[in-house]
Amino acid sequence: MELKLTKPICFFDLETTGTNVAHDRIVEISILKVYPNGNKESKTWLVNPGVKIPDEVVKIHGISNEKVANEPTFKELSKEIYAMIKDSDLGGFNSDRFDIPLLAEEMLRADVDFDMKHMLSIDVQTIFHKMEKRTLEAAYKFYCDKDLTDAHSAEADTNATYEVLLSQLQRYPELENNVKMLAEFSTHKKMVDFAGFIALDENEEEVFAFGKHKGKKVLDVLDKEPGYFGWILNADFPLYTKKVLTQIKLSRLNNKLS
Repeated sequence: MELKLTKPICFFDLETTGTNVAHDRIVEISILKVYPNGNKESKTWLVNPGVKIPDEVVKIHGISNEKVANEPTFKELSKEIYAMIKDSDLGGFNSDRFDIPLLAEEMLRADVDFDMKHMLSIDVQTIFHKMEKRTLEAAYKFYCDKDLTDAHSAEADTNATYEVLLSQLQRYPELENNVKMLAEFSTHKKMVDFAGFIALDENEEEVFAFGKHKGKKVLDVLDKEPGYFGWILNADFPLYTKKVLTQIKLSRLNNKLS
């Protein structure tokens, strides 16, 4: 089976210094780019995160501080990585909730204006959890009848994720072989930012998804409590969340001026 595509899709996986989207860094990234004609290209980069990789994390993915000491930083790699993905949709395993938000943070730190307005994303883990409720290793065994012997290697996880999606399409006839439909099916909620602080309500309007203003329209809150905007910009929120909030605020100002 081949994935039906109208544009390329990049399956990717990150190994990182931890799980905090706002603070942790990438130490390895692997991308498998699949084209509409079925051709594929893949590339894997080791990355010097510029911070110490905790010992407990090294035990998980095996990438030590010594191993990445002489590797390029993400900023040095960012333009090459962005060039590979910018014309594509994205796919991954738990990518909507972790890999894409962290990739966006690294891109913004590297002064690359990363935006997903013209990208769709397929989270293979969400499809798996909706259908079977297990992990990537179990998914690979269940769908592909193979053992994922090199788990927590970005390249192995990336290729396994792609194979699992193809097997899911074969197993579940109700899954349409269409990136837009798969992206919608694999999305938990309609989020405006990657980290899930700003969502869309039933009227497709931005609402806060956290804190004291949870469920309230962003524009209403910014009008009634303008200091809330400044608090978020100065607090420990992801850069992409701050970017989205700024865009919403600027859009309101532009509408008032026009």
